[in-house]
Amino acid sequence: MKYVFFLNMGGVNKLDECEVFLKNMFNDPYILGIKNVFLRKFVAFMIRKSRLKAMKQNYEKMGGKSPLTQITQSLCDKLNSKTREYKFDFISLYVPPFANEVFSKYDFKQNDEIILFPLYPHHSKTTVTSSLEVVENELRNIQNQVNVKIIDVFYKDELYNEMIIKHILEKKREYDYKTLIFSAHSLPLSVIKKGDLYEKHVQEHVDILKGKLKNKFDQIILSYQSKLGPVKWLEPNTSDILESLDQKALIYPISFCIDCSETIFELGVEYRHLAKSDYELIKCPNDSDEFIEFILNQVKYSFYINVL
Repeated sequence: MKYVFFLNMGGVNKLDECEVFLKNMFNDPYILGIKNVFLRKFVAFMIRKSRLKAMKQNYEKMGGKSPLTQITQSLCDKLNSKTREYKFDFISLYVPPFANEVFSKYDFKQNDEIILFPLYPHHSKTTVTSSLEVVENELRNIQNQVNVKIIDVFYKDELYNEMIIKHILEKKREYDYKTLIFSAHSLPLSVIKKGDLYEKHVQEHVDILKGKLKNKFDQIILSYQSKLGPVKWLEPNTSDILESLDQKALIYPISFCIDCSETIFELGVEYRHLAKSDYELIKCPNDSDEFIEFILNQVKYSFYINVL
């Protein structure tokens, strides 16, 4: 049997999980790069306590949860209805369903194949490496020997980019705005300076898409969102762009595959109070037919990284 497990940070499913999410995220050494474990735990505790109230308030405005889990489950359900060759499921890093919970549902047989599919188009140690490390550690607890493979980042994939262009142009036919903003999740510059590939991959991705969108927009802008704390992060900030932009725009959340709090709330709600002009937000790939086609193509035909 071939099993495909999507990997993502996860989205809060109920308000009680806000603290769980913050605790696990800021105790992640790839997120909070403090080598001393005791010091990292202390700093993580302080950040968690300082951010918890605001985080809960934001989720209350979203109906008490992130849409990420529900959409990812729908994606898996649709994929499972289309093929018997693969079984699709998903694992979250910081909130349930955790890897051990998901793997316990299955009776893996000798030489079954497990395909790990991080839902991140661009590589970063804070996302891809962190998720894979946790899941691979859990896989070592499986008694029967299984073949484990990884699907690599896919921002250069032609089918994936055709889907993005299709979704952008569909929205442009509805709102004929002349500016397109690609909004990517930001990262601290200190992470990038240590060799993280994320900024390079995002910039290359935008260049690919710009080439496919020639003459469709007057201007195409890359910006970064979700900055936290006083340290320097990748710029320009999406919020600053919207605050100064004097014409209507479309926004595509280029670093996200599934809608979550950063897209639905941050881009969809918070930034509207700052924006000088109107803008329209384009949905993530989510459980769309085009994303399903891309995923099936990836698991069948892509080159895998073999691990374990």
